[in-house]
Amino acid sequence: MDSFRERKEQRLQAGADRSRAGGVDPEIRALVDTLNRSERFSTTSSCSGRVLLLAGSDQTKVQKQNCLWLFVTHQKCRKEDVIAGLLKAEDNAVFKFEPFVLHVQCRTLEDAQLLAVRSTHCLEVPLCRQGTVLVSEEYIDYLVQVANQKMEENEKRRKRFCAGLEAALSAPVTSEQLDEKVNIAASVYTRRRRQRATKKERGNGGATAHSDGESDLAFLMGNT
Repeated sequence: MDSFRERKEQRLQAGADRSRAGGVDPEIRALVDTLNRSERFSTTSSCSGRVLLLAGSDQTKVQKQNCLWLFVTHQKCRKEDVIAGLLKAEDNAVFKFEPFVLHVQCRTLEDAQLLAVRSTHCLEVPLCRQGTVLVSEEYIDYLVQVANQKMEENEKRRKRFCAGLEAALSAPVTSEQLDEKVNIAASVYTRRRRQRATKKERGNGGATAHSDGESDLAFLMGNT
């Protein structure tokens, strides 16, 4: 048994997921299983998408690795839950929506390039600074509506991604086609990085909401 397969089987038997939740969310289980059925891939951590309120001491941003989760859900959220989370905040707090994410180990470099897909369908808004809530209840209600809309879109994208992945993994690919698709994937990734860098240079307001990219496997299926 090769080392990649051995490590994969050990991880799957242990049932461990390196995400903070420590397990696979039910909503993304089908996608994780599709990847792990392939001999080419092995998932290490995942998240189906979430709405959360983070607390931290940094006045400009809240780092997830050094913060307290005041509220988190993988479903649609309610204004009352966010407000209840804010009542626990003693310093800064940031309201976020994060789309589904997968961390995957790949058998070969070519496989890793094929799976180099990014999603930027997110939202991040500071709500509390040094213990003082910065926005009105009406604005919190508006943010909850936006986040819930993004959660609905996230579910659609996750299902499309899963369907595209299943089709891509079941389709035979020649070495020439693989080289071509790798080049396309690298080109798309480079272009999107440049676009994000340009947007970053231009700056943005307090609320950051990106929707310029979508997780799909069109280049894997020859639909670029």
